[in-house]
Amino acid sequence: MTLTANTLPQIGDRITERAAPPDDTALREWIGPEGFAYWSELRTWIDEFYPGVFAPEWLYGGKNRGWSLRYKKTKAFTTLVPEFKRLSAVVVMGRVEREKFEERRYAWRPQLVKLYDEAKTYIDGKWLTLPILKASDLQDVKDLLAMKRPPPSGK
Repeated sequence: MTLTANTLPQIGDRITERAAPPDDTALREWIGPEGFAYWSELRTWIDEFYPGVFAPEWLYGGKNRGWSLRYKKTKAFTTLVPEFKRLSAVVVMGRVEREKFEERRYAWRPQLVKLYDEAKTYIDGKWLTLPILKASDLQDVKDLLAMKRPPPSGK
């Protein structure tokens, strides 16, 4: 088969093969080695700081949204979205989380405040989609998650 511009994946494309959730090998190939390192570090951080709290669940959102890995107890904590050559994390911030964010508004990195300000607010909260392209982006996600739900062990 000859590949055309329409068949080559573009940065940000999702994994849409419905047969089964992607395994680590497929994830590493899709998001790239750096994105996979962030993927692994964030998953390890969640397991370490929230032991036994979350059972991550793969969700298939159809041909447009593809696969994502959701961390949820009673409320959504975060959803990791493997995209072609990058990783994104979705953090839904309800009213309480938005108030906490605003209290610390000037302590956050300007890039995060810009994403926050541009995110649409729905009835259930503000949905922030945070691309994780460098270590500081990963730290922003960890800081937001710790603000949203302080680790039970006080870590």
